[in-house]
Amino acid sequence: MTPEDYDRARRLLMRRDPILGGAIRYIGPCGLAARQRSDHLTALVGAIVSQQLSTKAAATIFGRFVALFPGGEIPGAAAIDALGPGALRGVGLSGQKVGYLRDLCARIADGRLQLDELDALTDDEVVARLTAVKGFGRWTAEMFLMFRLHRPDVLPVADLGIVNAIRKLYGLRKAPDAKRILKMGEAWRPYRSVASWYLWQTLAPTNNRGAR
Repeated sequence: MTPEDYDRARRLLMRRDPILGGAIRYIGPCGLAARQRSDHLTALVGAIVSQQLSTKAAATIFGRFVALFPGGEIPGAAAIDALGPGALRGVGLSGQKVGYLRDLCARIADGRLQLDELDALTDDEVVARLTAVKGFGRWTAEMFLMFRLHRPDVLPVADLGIVNAIRKLYGLRKAPDAKRILKMGEAWRPYRSVASWYLWQTLAPTNNRGAR
């Protein structure tokens, strides 16, 4: 999506959903594209590293991980696979996450996962390819679609932040289930990714939260 696309999305969402529109006016321009990894592999490695960690802890471990490579950049899956388990555990990765990295690298090496093809695939196809990797669930694939591929119409109904934001913003007595969120999201098409970003921002203490 281009900056013009994000502006168009804001206008559409404000017109179709007055409640979300009020939040959008208060929060300001969409920052969905403000933060991303430099390439697909780095984004996927970052997703593995950050699982079940705070943002600060994930950033620390990821920084140690990339420092294992010349220039602090991951040169490719083969370079990751060449690292011994001691080096990977030494930067703070659990044995389980080391296994996830090995599976990711193996799939790239044998062609089951071709990163340069992801941009051309549909959202559902990207989800199918990524969730085949050990440790990658649908939520991880959806975050990749939104923050790396900038797909405009992703609605992560299982995200706890989305659930809580909708309950609070719309004054619901109980947390909405996936079916209700999808029904509400029909008004946000084809920019449900942008709507999701704004929903996340409504949970922040200020309107200057930045990209999720």
